[in-house]
Amino acid sequence: MKANKDYAESDKWMTKFHESDKEDLRGRAFMATKDYKEKIEAINNKMKVYNLDINTSKSDFGAAQYQKQLVFASSRLRIDSTSKDNNIERYIWNNEPYLDLYTAEKINDSSYKKVTPYKEVINTKYHESSVSFTPNERIMFFTRNNYFQEEYKDDGNGTNKLKLFRAFSQSYDQWDDIESVHFNSDEYSVAHPSVNIDGTKIYFASDMPGTTGMSDIYVADLNRDGTLGEPINLGTAVNTEGQETFSFINEKGDLFFASNGLPGLGGLDVYVIRDFENKFANNQSLPAENLGRPINSFNDDFAYYENLGTAEGFFSSNRPGGKGGDDIYSFKAYHPEDCKQEVTGVVKDKKTGEIIPYATVTLFDADLEVVKEITVGADAAFHFNLECDTQYVVRGEKEKYSSDEKRITTPKTDLRLNLELDLALDLTLELDPLITVPDIAIGTDVTKILGINIIYFDFDKDFIRSPDATIELQKVILFIKTYPTVEIDVRSHTDCRASMAYNDDLSARRNKSTINYIVEKGGIDRSRLTGRGYGERELVNDCACEPTNKSKCTEAQHDLNRRSEFILTKK
Repeated sequence: MKANKDYAESDKWMTKFHESDKEDLRGRAFMATKDYKEKIEAINNKMKVYNLDINTSKSDFGAAQYQKQLVFASSRLRIDSTSKDNNIERYIWNNEPYLDLYTAEKINDSSYKKVTPYKEVINTKYHESSVSFTPNERIMFFTRNNYFQEEYKDDGNGTNKLKLFRAFSQSYDQWDDIESVHFNSDEYSVAHPSVNIDGTKIYFASDMPGTTGMSDIYVADLNRDGTLGEPINLGTAVNTEGQETFSFINEKGDLFFASNGLPGLGGLDVYVIRDFENKFANNQSLPAENLGRPINSFNDDFAYYENLGTAEGFFSSNRPGGKGGDDIYSFKAYHPEDCKQEVTGVVKDKKTGEIIPYATVTLFDADLEVVKEITVGADAAFHFNLECDTQYVVRGEKEKYSSDEKRITTPKTDLRLNLELDLALDLTLELDPLITVPDIAIGTDVTKILGINIIYFDFDKDFIRSPDATIELQKVILFIKTYPTVEIDVRSHTDCRASMAYNDDLSARRNKSTINYIVEKGGIDRSRLTGRGYGERELVNDCACEPTNKSKCTEAQHDLNRRSEFILTKK
């Protein structure tokens, strides 16, 4: 339906799909971001893409760079003195010649010409595609059918799978010593490699046992001699019951991959998890970002590749208007030095709209560490220069006013953002808090006293989300520090969606994360905190799903149940 641009009908059936199976990650992701299309369309991407001259009427895809060459897969007919069209073996699924690897020579900054097939030591009479090179360009990994040393093998059902092969460079563009990596199998596929900039990790796609969906993204350690460690599934933060494939890791450790299981424009879309390698190593949240148009379309878009050093990027797509089934497109890749970000704004009185001179405006990073703090002048104006593709919080404060803050994430393109911080005069701040606060009754939820918003978590995750959740928890930490004899019971709740057992477990994990954050980040004695997860057992409204496992409540009504409570148990 998305391929036919019928998004309304697609959304209707995705909702029914989720109602039929509340545990499926694709349905859960859709329900968590039902406004996905508006968010994708809102991406202000001025990038222009170009169909490469080397494309043919056959399939061309999967570009990667090697020295001054572009290496890609193509089913074009080889032209030589001994073969004719009628003698070429053809792939039964599309009646095209089998894929081979080709190179194209770089002519200038944006053009590639002179297409040449790889030597027969790499190309066989079956499929070859998807290459990646180690940083020293001495080792190449590539995908091939299960065909090695003239032996062709099928799995138990008679299907020939894909395997990952390794070749070593003997001299410029001369490869030898081809080997099959040790975790290949006749019974499943391993394909589409990508080596990181340090040459220490290799990412790839596979449907090996333990895979969540049709294919998942995996990672393995890469040793200096080219041997590999054991494959590790990247988990459900990346993988769904659909197809995740064609991974690429760039110089900054950003992970790009194609998926048809996450909310997108249609077919395979390209997604990115920024700073993936650092976040994965530190067990942090891994939000996937749809790249939007023009990289993605309502058709299949995949095989993303970029070189930030040369500012070149490539991806593959079968969108209308191309030369063949799949075509390779180029674009100018983002480079940090090309991006300028700044935020300007003014501090105003929320009620009167008048400016508030000499207020304090603070710029925080995603971990709420202070980047810069200023005192505005008589015009109440402020200005900050920012980094690209980064999360910030801008907070305005002044004595006798409640604070106001805005959370922003800068894009990869130039931005000048205008903000207005609205401070409300708070008469309660004139009272002595030592008189009013100790009079709170035992059993009171202090979130209502402190004005704490819902502590949100990323979809289906138990990590404390930065920066919004951390800001709210800092208020709890400040309260506990201010009154060193109080004790708090932390109670975590979910909405009714998913099974009761699942929600019990999820709320318990979120409760543990919340308490750990207060103890570790706030330096609070753990003995002053108790807590547990209540799952969906204490809903604040009529949004129950059992026994039919359905609910007619809106997202906003469900949100009221996704809450954390901080109950005063000792003054």
